[in-house]
Amino acid sequence: MPLESIAGFPTWWEESGGGDRQVLFIHCTLASSASWSGVQGRLLDRLRMRRFDRPGHGQSGDWTGGEDAGALHDLTTSIAASLIDGPTDLVGHSFGATIALRLAQEMPDRVRSLTMIEPVLTTAARGHPDYGAYLDGMERFLAALAEGERELAARLFNDMVSPEAPFDKMPGKVQESFIRRIHLIRDESGVTLRDVRDLLLPGKLEAVSQPVLLMEGGSSPALMHQVNDTLTARLPHVRRVLVAGAGHMAPITHPQAVAAEIADFLGV
Repeated sequence: MPLESIAGFPTWWEESGGGDRQVLFIHCTLASSASWSGVQGRLLDRLRMRRFDRPGHGQSGDWTGGEDAGALHDLTTSIAASLIDGPTDLVGHSFGATIALRLAQEMPDRVRSLTMIEPVLTTAARGHPDYGAYLDGMERFLAALAEGERELAARLFNDMVSPEAPFDKMPGKVQESFIRRIHLIRDESGVTLRDVRDLLLPGKLEAVSQPVLLMEGGSSPALMHQVNDTLTARLPHVRRVLVAGAGHMAPITHPQAVAAEIADFLGV
């Protein structure tokens, strides 16, 4: 499909599959909506699925910055909301999962269920043993980026979040894509490091009325498990699933297992 102006931003999106339930997939940072291809390919005959390239990703327009630390989250949420035209199940991965959570909180009448795969709401792990080390790693990443060391910044961030898939072993084109987009991690950090859109305020998670599927990789960093520990304790209707052998990029590396969990959760 050609680019379409959605929420005032040039956005690529598509719909596929069939079935009675409509599902919107929201991808992680530094990838694109194509990261859902393996998962969606296993659900084509059961679900009507929409996906889009987030600002700065894939075929959508470039992100040139916003007025505050939550601007990119605001724009992405507005685009996603515009693609919801009836009761919809949301599936979000990493930063995409934070968008899905916000939609569930702000549009409870239009969001039927919520699947979050390793949401990067790292402030939820404050006080846990690995939280300080994560903040130190992010400081090194942000310093490298500020000094124009984009390749170093990409390596530092990837190897902290996905140590099972080191940057130096990635194909060259994937490395180039990460380096080109690595500033987006900085522009999202207001949400991931400081929760500037208040997704975790007391009472906010407890008020989520939809059923929630919370997923994580068995080989993911401990911090991701700690985040999910907090979310599990606070969400009232949650099912938690561990994808054996997977890391942070489970939708790409383990699409069959992820698709099976989604299908079981949605009852399709």
